[in-house]
Amino acid sequence: MRKIWIAFGISIVVFLISLNLFNITQAKLLGVITFLITLWSNEALPLGVVSLLPLILFPSFNIVDLKTVAPNYSKSIIFLFIGGFLLAIAMQKTKLHKVIANKLLRVFPTTPRGIIYSLAITTALLSMVLSNTTTTLMMMPIAMFLTTNNRLKVRFLLATAYGASIGGIFTPIGTPPNLILLGFLEDMHIKSPTFLEWMMLTFPVVFSMLLIIPYILSFGLQNEVLKNSLTKESVLTKEQKRLSIILISLIILLIINSPIKPFYNGLGLNEKIILLSFGLLPFLFNILKWEDFKDVPMEIVFLFGAGFSIATAFIKTGLASSLASYFEYFSSFSPFIILFLVALFVSFATEITSNTALTSIAIPIFYEFAKDSSLNPEIILFVTTIAASYAFMLPIATPPNAIVMSSKIIKIKEMAKFGFLIDIIGVIVVSIVAILFWKSYF
Repeated sequence: MRKIWIAFGISIVVFLISLNLFNITQAKLLGVITFLITLWSNEALPLGVVSLLPLILFPSFNIVDLKTVAPNYSKSIIFLFIGGFLLAIAMQKTKLHKVIANKLLRVFPTTPRGIIYSLAITTALLSMVLSNTTTTLMMMPIAMFLTTNNRLKVRFLLATAYGASIGGIFTPIGTPPNLILLGFLEDMHIKSPTFLEWMMLTFPVVFSMLLIIPYILSFGLQNEVLKNSLTKESVLTKEQKRLSIILISLIILLIINSPIKPFYNGLGLNEKIILLSFGLLPFLFNILKWEDFKDVPMEIVFLFGAGFSIATAFIKTGLASSLASYFEYFSSFSPFIILFLVALFVSFATEITSNTALTSIAIPIFYEFAKDSSLNPEIILFVTTIAASYAFMLPIATPPNAIVMSSKIIKIKEMAKFGFLIDIIGVIVVSIVAILFWKSYF
């Protein structure tokens, strides 16, 4: 109860301060959102419970009515996530993800730099479809067993955590902020990138970061004989073969479904239906049973609903426009400076709060701001979303950081030192990519 009262006290203070800057409805919205963010941060209540509170609080305080809030918890984009997660559960159940990780790790040389690259890239590739939490939990024991040198262990564990965060950027289902953006674009009737288009847009960022991060982490390391923790090659089981066929078929269908203008218009199939259909296929082949559905993280589904509800409330109450007006001074800056400042703000803000909550708040604000700038709103929203995954400094910033910190080998100052530098590099990378590549696409 103490943590709940602390959240209540902080929200009251924010509400009273906001009354001097915004109207009463907007001030109430800021107070309620502060209450939610504080509860998410101090874990006074379970994540899923806090995520359902907008259904009660927004109508109760006359911010927006229940008919406006409730549909946010059943958006079609959520079923894209459910389909992807069912495939991830099937991978974990059949242990196909371990087979993939084992094969990928064998590609790189067994030097400290080679292992750091292999851990970061393998974790990133798995995080495209698995949750970054699951991927980090799976890869951490491997990272720790590869050496007895604590200095190397620190770098290996950081490579694992950072790789998980970067990998989530690469696909629409890789991390919650990506789905928050797609849901917002759908609400605003703005064309969303297809699955393949998303990957093409984010590839320069992911490739650059996976090239730079391991190189930085391997600085100053001496060669050392490393243990071989990899298992021997084994024949795929019947379930693993079936699941492999399902995954390969999904990839092929997503590719041929994506338009390549002006040469090819694609199949025109709804990607949400495709992902959900393939997520259900493992049940048809007895890879999954209905009992396995309990492993779908419904608290994350509710978190998406809360995120969409916050974004909707920001637009409906006019708070997004009011906050955007304070950024008008920056609208005359050059496009690169605008994108750099947006990415910098989001990147460091996400270190201390949930990236889902931050994205839900930042996207409508920067959408309104973009209307008065020299850039298309889509570019600024894309930069905002990608920067929300740049949580490299603190253990509270993202689950992968907290997981590797639980090893008790990494000190916070070590994570902060590397994380600060990588945050800055990431901000520069996404700003450059946005100007050079995304500007011509949007």
